[in-house]
Amino acid sequence: MYFHGTSKINDKGHLEIGGCDTTDLAREYGTPLYVVDEALVRQRAREYVEAFRASGLKFQVAYASKAFSVLAMCVIAEQEGLSLDVVSDGELYTALQAGFPAGRIHFHGNNKTPEEINMALDAEIGCFVVDNFTELRLLNALAGDKGKKVNILLRITPGVEAHTHDYISTGQEDSKFGFDLQGGAAFQAVEEATGLKHLHLLGVHSHIGSQIFEVEGFRMAADKVCGFALDVRAKLNYTFQVINLGGGFGIRYTNDDTPLQVAEYIKAITDSVRTNFTKADYPLPEIWVEPGRSIVGDAGTTLYTVGTSKDIPGVRKYVSVDGGMTDNPRPALYQSQYEAVLANRAGEPAAETVSIAGKCCESGDMLIWDLELPQAKSGDLLAVFCTGAYNYAMASNYNRIRRPAVVFVRDGAADVAVKRETLSDIIAGDVIPERLRKSALTNG
Repeated sequence: MYFHGTSKINDKGHLEIGGCDTTDLAREYGTPLYVVDEALVRQRAREYVEAFRASGLKFQVAYASKAFSVLAMCVIAEQEGLSLDVVSDGELYTALQAGFPAGRIHFHGNNKTPEEINMALDAEIGCFVVDNFTELRLLNALAGDKGKKVNILLRITPGVEAHTHDYISTGQEDSKFGFDLQGGAAFQAVEEATGLKHLHLLGVHSHIGSQIFEVEGFRMAADKVCGFALDVRAKLNYTFQVINLGGGFGIRYTNDDTPLQVAEYIKAITDSVRTNFTKADYPLPEIWVEPGRSIVGDAGTTLYTVGTSKDIPGVRKYVSVDGGMTDNPRPALYQSQYEAVLANRAGEPAAETVSIAGKCCESGDMLIWDLELPQAKSGDLLAVFCTGAYNYAMASNYNRIRRPAVVFVRDGAADVAVKRETLSDIIAGDVIPERLRKSALTNG
């Protein structure tokens, strides 16, 4: 079994994370429970910063908060010197409530509402990543209403198709995101943006997808973006100050995944930028990237309590846990794969192959197919690794199941970052319309 970060088997044969015995965590905070290895989160953030410092180029590393947005994570991102990407008013509000410096916040999204734009303008965020012509004109008008001039990047689709799942591939020409480079929309957007008096065009943004394990896609995207910058300078006499090459850096979920070291990704990007611009006598721009999953993904572990089981001779054995697609919808959405151990018996050898079922009323609520475990019993503790990204972020109350708590662990201490929802929380927003109350009285 591959152990991430500070995870290990302790002398009791239990899984330990951040110096905390997971059986103790489950006993104190209940299950399902998201456990975040704080030391590993900080290590991943520092790997990006150090890799860029070694390049000698100006840079910003912006944590893509859509991967995992809570107050505590925003505080860590700020402490580690990262910038922050947000894609909604909720993520922006979380960042601001955490005290994150607004000047280091970038606002993404293909359909920002006027309310969200005005909120971001009032907060004086550092940059808007503009996705389409409607937004370009709306942002200029709203900034003008407030007497402001705001920094923008234009998101372009470079026509690079990453080797990843279709749902998380975003750099190809046929995408809902950005201005098309091939068809001329990107050049038209630059032409228009430079003429709008309430917008300051810093440069362009591209993102080719997620969970990428090779550098060639990033090199190709960098080459195309650099070529576009040179074309813009030649035709419009406009020089980009910033090139944002997005994120998508892969992590190891299973033994089949082969991610590179952070430094390898960053070197490929910075080498491409340096080569392209230097030979064209173009001032080296500031490079931005947006890692999300690769900062928090392998730092997360979800703990579940084993409940029932069902053995179908000659077919398979199902082992059910007290969570599922409500706390981790990724297997249902993307056919994502995970590794897991029995945390309370982590040192025992495998004795059977089982499939881990969630508790939702859906046949598709399966967390892991064909997992080798010791013979699982009711009450055992199952730990599923690499659940730090897009698990809590995508969690739902389907079947009116309460969302789990989140604890950060480090050096033997555990701190609650998100409280477990209560049954009262489930109905907190519900209202019985007065006419239904009257109807109930009448029918009674």
